[in-house]
Amino acid sequence: MTDSYLNFANSVAGAKLLSALGLPKPMALERFEAGQPVLKGPILLGAGPDPQMLPALAQAFASMHVQSLAHAQLPQWIAPANKAGLMTGRWGVDGHAGDKVKALVFDATGMTDSSQSDALYQFFHDSARSVLPCGRVLILGRPPESCVSPRQATIQRALEGLSRSLAKELKKSIAVQLVYVAQGAEFQIESSLRFLLSPRSAYVTGQVVRIGAAVGNGNAPANWDQPLAGKKVLVTGASRGIGASIAQVMTREGASVIALDVPQAKEGLDALALQLGASTLALDIGAEDAPRRLTEAALAQGGWDVVVHNAGITRDKTIANMKVEFWQSVMNVNLSAQERINDALVEAGALTSGARIVCVSSISGIAGNVGQTNYALSKAGVVGMVQSLAPVLALKGITLNAVAPGFIETQMTATVPFAIREAGRRLNAMGQGGLPQDVAETIAWLASPASNGLNGNVIRVCGQALIGA
Repeated sequence: MTDSYLNFANSVAGAKLLSALGLPKPMALERFEAGQPVLKGPILLGAGPDPQMLPALAQAFASMHVQSLAHAQLPQWIAPANKAGLMTGRWGVDGHAGDKVKALVFDATGMTDSSQSDALYQFFHDSARSVLPCGRVLILGRPPESCVSPRQATIQRALEGLSRSLAKELKKSIAVQLVYVAQGAEFQIESSLRFLLSPRSAYVTGQVVRIGAAVGNGNAPANWDQPLAGKKVLVTGASRGIGASIAQVMTREGASVIALDVPQAKEGLDALALQLGASTLALDIGAEDAPRRLTEAALAQGGWDVVVHNAGITRDKTIANMKVEFWQSVMNVNLSAQERINDALVEAGALTSGARIVCVSSISGIAGNVGQTNYALSKAGVVGMVQSLAPVLALKGITLNAVAPGFIETQMTATVPFAIREAGRRLNAMGQGGLPQDVAETIAWLASPASNGLNGNVIRVCGQALIGA
């Protein structure tokens, strides 16, 4: 679906007119294309006292073939960078800003007290105007819940306010994330760096990501261009929209896709399978026999490596006007079916060692929505399932994460009334709607074998919508 305002804002005449009228000018997002590098431009690094991520960052940046620069407050970056064989240097001279950069990375892992916050001010004060359009900002910290003192937990938790404010303040389609890295998980970050620093994360901003101890198997792929090579991936609700995009991205990443949708969508499912070389399953996941049939299919293929629970339905009405069957069908398909299928696959050993399960929630499950009590309940339940079940599955070497899309340009949102559609597009830090690709890229990151430090995360793909937490 075409966003006429976005296109107009990025034309010469449109940009001038919107500036004169004082209207917002959303910038078209850079999105990933196969074969392009992780980052087109240098990374500027800064840090607070006692930074603890530098060796891991140097190793990851060397693997990613990126150029790095050190802020004046971080002279200690030069040694690990040189050891890793990185091209690096100092940024800025005599208090003057250096060249433009594509990304900022600040290591706050060693900060233990709020009195150390000046280091954050100095780095971002100096560099905020130097980030190129569609750039990236990452702040690395320690999970507050694992800090050894209340003061350390306080300053680490405070980083959330800074990161979310920067995401709204920097404009120019610059994405900002906070990544909490657990003690001992420093070298689990490369998969996340490759996603969060690249155009793959175009519509993900203002998010808090937690990286913990490795769960199950998860070595770095032999080829980062196809990290899912040799993996078997089930995608539910795959015949169109976000599901079709997930199947396409998974195929690009090297996976063998099993595309599932209801029998009524078989024509679209077969067309997608022909395009991608995927196999298909025409099945209603809400049916009573669905868990058994899926388990049998998985075992017949030697077990599945990734399950993406994308299938979902809406039956919108205010609760006073809602029929009971609308309530029950939405809960059954969007939540209960996922619980039953997960239980059956795990109990039968139908998932391989180091398997990934990724669920699709919604911003409606976080913020609620008028006329969607049933849908919001089901999608909030997905969040609850991920947070409660992830530690249990980790004991079996399986990770469980979710994405929560905001306003995504699909056939469904094309039918939304104009005023509501425009509000959905504009009421976020990016000033535009996302694309199905944005959701798919995020799921592919969580599904990667190298993402075994990611468990129990719920990542919003919403351009930092101005509603919800």
